[in-house]
Amino acid sequence: MAQKGDLLSVRQDLRVVDATIRDGGLCNDFRFDDKFVKDLYEANVKAGVDYMEFGYKASKEIFDEKDFGKWKFCNDADIRKIVGDNKTKLKIAVMADVGRTDFEKDIIPKKDSPIDLIRIATYINTIPAAIEMIEDCAKKGYETTINIMAVSKARTEDIVTALEILGQSPVNAFYIVDSYGALYPEESRKLAELYCSIADKYNKAVGIHAHNNQQLAFANTIEAMTQGVSYLDATVDGMGRGAGNCALELLLGFLKNPKYKVTPILKIIEEHTHKLKEDGVKWGYDIPYMLTGQFNTHPRPAISFVKDDRKDYSRFNNELFDIINS
Repeated sequence: MAQKGDLLSVRQDLRVVDATIRDGGLCNDFRFDDKFVKDLYEANVKAGVDYMEFGYKASKEIFDEKDFGKWKFCNDADIRKIVGDNKTKLKIAVMADVGRTDFEKDIIPKKDSPIDLIRIATYINTIPAAIEMIEDCAKKGYETTINIMAVSKARTEDIVTALEILGQSPVNAFYIVDSYGALYPEESRKLAELYCSIADKYNKAVGIHAHNNQQLAFANTIEAMTQGVSYLDATVDGMGRGAGNCALELLLGFLKNPKYKVTPILKIIEEHTHKLKEDGVKWGYDIPYMLTGQFNTHPRPAISFVKDDRKDYSRFNNELFDIINS
C-alpha cells in the first residue's frame, strides 16, 4: 500500500482519541477526582482532540464498586456531571470489554446518553461475542470500534478471518492494539497495511492503540498512520497501564493540522499528572516493562516487579525466560 500523506500533509480523516482516564485509570483504580476529569475535558476541547475516553462500562456484578473509582463504570450521570450536554465538537467514548460488561442493561440508548462512541475490546477468540455487542450498540445509535487486543500474539490468518467477519458488522473502525508493547515500526506498518486493505473493502476506518514498553508507542502510531490508519490513541504524559501509551503531547505536536494545539495538554501535565506521580501513581517506560515487551508477554509480572520496588533486572529477565519457555 502506498504511503498516505507526508510529514507536511493535513489528513482530514485523522481522529485523535484521548484515552487518559481509561488507560491511565488502570494505574490508580480509576480514582480521579472530578476537577482533574473536568480540566482534562476542557483541555481536550481547546486542543482540538476528537474523542475523550472516560473509562470502562464495567459490570457491577463482576467488579465491586467499592474497589474502584467511578470511571471504572462510567455511569451516564457521572459523565454528564462533567460535560453537561457537551455542546462541543469533542465526542465522548467509553470502553466495554467482552464478557465484563452488562451491555444490554448498562449501555442505554444513545438519545438518552452523553456517550457517542462505544469501544469494544476483545481477544481474537471472542469475536462472536464482540459482534453481538457491536450490533446491540449500533442499534442503540452509537458509533463503535472493535479493539482486538494482544494482536502481537495473534496469527495472521486468524486476524484476516476476524476482520473479514467484522467487516460485515456495523462496526465503524477496526483497532490495532499492541497490548504488550511488543511491536516494532516495521511490524506496525505491515499490520496497518493488512487492516487497511480489509477495512477499505468494507468501508471501515482503522485505529491504533500502542503501548510504550520499548519506547516505540509514538513511532508505531505515526508509522501506522502513514499507511492509512486514522484513529490515533494517546494519553496525557503517556499515562497508562505499565509502560503507558503514546504521549498525547507528542502526537499533537507532530500532526500538522492547525486545529490541534498542544498548549492545553501541557497545562494538564503541569497542573495534574506531575502531581499524580509525586503522589505515588506509577507509569512509564522502565526496564521490567521493556523486558515483557521484548518477550511479547502480558506486563502483569512487570507491574508486580515495579510495585515491589525490585531492582534485580537480570534475575527478572531469567524469571520471564522461564515463564515463557515453561
